Amino acid sequence: QVQLVESGGGLVQAGGSLRLSCAASGRTFSSYAMGWFRQAPGKEREFVAAINYSGGSTYYADSVKGRFTISRDGAKNTVFLQMNSPKPEDTAVYYCAARPGPVDGSSQRYFYWGQGTQVTVSS
Repeated sequence: QVQLVESGGGLVQAGGSLRLSCAASGRTFSSYAMGWFRQAPGKEREFVAAINYSGGSTYYADSVKGRFTISRDGAKNTVFLQMNSPKPEDTAVYYCAARPGPVDGSSQRYFYWGQGTQVTVSS
């Protein structure tokens, strides 16, 4: 019902900024909560941020609070992750995900996933 394609990843210097985009398609996009997850080599996939269908509620992992911002533009069927002051520890493949209902921090509750975009933070 929903297809997701991430973009905007790349190499960024520690302390800089980067904006990831997730283009979504499907009639039900506006009714889905959206989330960002990341996975570094040898590590578990972890929650980063989520936003509800209206954009009025957000949820962040403690590790990114105050640095990353999730937002969505329903008219453009796009969700964003603004990464400010990234750290080398933020280096990972970032995945966009979607689920019906409210925001959630568990990857097991998201049914639709993009292919991921690599983010590398240099120091």
